[in-house]
Amino acid sequence: MENNPYLGFVYTSFQERATSISHGNTGRLAKEHGDTHLAKLCGIIAADEKRHERAYTAIVEKLFEVDSDGAMMAFADMMKKNILMPAHLMYDGQDDNLFEHFSAVAKRLGVYTASDYADILEFLVRRWNVEKVSLHSAEGRKAQDYVCNLALRMPRIVERNETKSRGRETPAIYIPFTWLSGRRVKL
Repeated sequence: MENNPYLGFVYTSFQERATSISHGNTGRLAKEHGDTHLAKLCGIIAADEKRHERAYTAIVEKLFEVDSDGAMMAFADMMKKNILMPAHLMYDGQDDNLFEHFSAVAKRLGVYTASDYADILEFLVRRWNVEKVSLHSAEGRKAQDYVCNLALRMPRIVERNETKSRGRETPAIYIPFTWLSGRRVKL
């Protein structure tokens, strides 16, 4: 299934919504801290990402119409793999865990969180009306059950993990970021 083009359309539907959210949140934070130029730029990018999202979700919607089993199995397959942002490959030549550090800062600041991930999954399940899709194969129905159950479980999993992490006192960790001239940032 790795050569399945449906996977790319499911992935980009999710990814474009995620980047729209993260750029929108970054813009909001920039505005709160007085950087109106960055806020405006992030708003433009978020709007552009939103347009991309609409296009890709419409494509997947059509895939559900013409090949419901194939689209459903692709959706389930992508969710089993977890959706990773393209930035997971970022490397600055120094920090082997750069994306993990970047993600920790983004989560702490509320730029992009596990709750956003869960919300995107729920949105796509609703948008594509996944529960009501007519399927023709046992594999398609199994994929449908997986996606629908995951969408129901994900918010509880996120909440449970957030509750656990709130109860833990961990010492503050600061990591230098090369693109900030080595400035140390709290994870």
